[in-house]
Amino acid sequence: MKLSSSKSSLTGIIAALLAVIVFVAGCSQPGSGGSSGGANSGTAEAGAEGSAAPGSGGSAVGFIFVGTKDDYGYNQAAYLGSQAVEKAFPDLKVLRSENVPETAEAERVMEQMIKDGAKIIFPTSYGHLEPALNVAKRHPDVAFYHQGGLKTAANLGTYFGTIWEPVYLAGVTAGKMSKTGKLGYIVSVPIPQVLLNVNAFELGAKSVNPDATTSVVFTGSWCDPGQQANAVNSLLDGGADVISQHQDCSKTIVEAAERRGAMTVGYHADSSALAPKGWLTGSEWNWPDLFVDMVRTAADGGFKGSVYDGKYRGMLKDDVVRLSTFGSAVPDEVKAFVEERKQEIVDGTLHPFAGPVKDQSGQERIAAGQAPTTDELEAMDYLVEGVVGSIPQ
Repeated sequence: MKLSSSKSSLTGIIAALLAVIVFVAGCSQPGSGGSSGGANSGTAEAGAEGSAAPGSGGSAVGFIFVGTKDDYGYNQAAYLGSQAVEKAFPDLKVLRSENVPETAEAERVMEQMIKDGAKIIFPTSYGHLEPALNVAKRHPDVAFYHQGGLKTAANLGTYFGTIWEPVYLAGVTAGKMSKTGKLGYIVSVPIPQVLLNVNAFELGAKSVNPDATTSVVFTGSWCDPGQQANAVNSLLDGGADVISQHQDCSKTIVEAAERRGAMTVGYHADSSALAPKGWLTGSEWNWPDLFVDMVRTAADGGFKGSVYDGKYRGMLKDDVVRLSTFGSAVPDEVKAFVEERKQEIVDGTLHPFAGPVKDQSGQERIAAGQAPTTDELEAMDYLVEGVVGSIPQ
């Protein structure tokens, strides 16, 4: 009886201990209390979102544009890049949204694209950067490629090009072709990239005509056809005979200059068809091959540590930026001269901003013999000597 009782007690103790172990083991499982399959699978997904390589595992790629795909400018160039992605990755759905303002609305659009399967998103306008940074914080598994931004994040890189190189060459062309020595430049807002292009254009013109001036008009908008037309007429009435621009949509400016019999220089995309008589040349983005490589890099899990994980800047020598075709009004000798300058930039023997460079007040900003870095140029906050007009405060 005593032995039997001891065995019985021991058996009971062992059973109790086993029950406690099972209970503790069960409690230690994340999300227990419901169906173990569903609860554990949900936790695994949450963990995967935080640890997955940014951009991998998606079913779609998203592109947001601040304007329309047929603006003969900034958005059209980016749209052509998105078409190349669509062709290169038939298994990925390409999501696009046009006319997305640079506000919290951009966040909403990107969030919806993520819900629709996008793990790679291209916010393509300068003002889309802050909304993209906000969304990037919430979705570490999504790779963001922002166009032209100066800030980056763990899963957000920026890309752009040294567009000021072909802009300089366009200025050389304008300086060679102008009869009055007065050039006009219609721009949006005074961000560094805009000031950089105006300055590059004036320096290019001044390299062949020391007396050349560039009058700048700030419209305060990336695309306002009414203001653009008024600016063209104002500049031409003031004696300018070549008009260039830094606007998202270029059609109105090119057509207005053509109607007035003036010469024109394009930007972002080839709009030579709009000005068969007055077109000189322009500066273009060549995004297709770059966009395809960026998508492939992220989709294959290689965003981290790649050239796109940070600030990527393609150059004229990389064919990311291009000088547009010359118009019929440009003589062969001018074409040849500009092509020689282009080759010097590609070879590295000519830097458009090699010092000395002075600002409008005569203060030396770049010393003789110095060539600023791309980062330094992208922080530009002044207009160079020879530019007529002031920076809006």
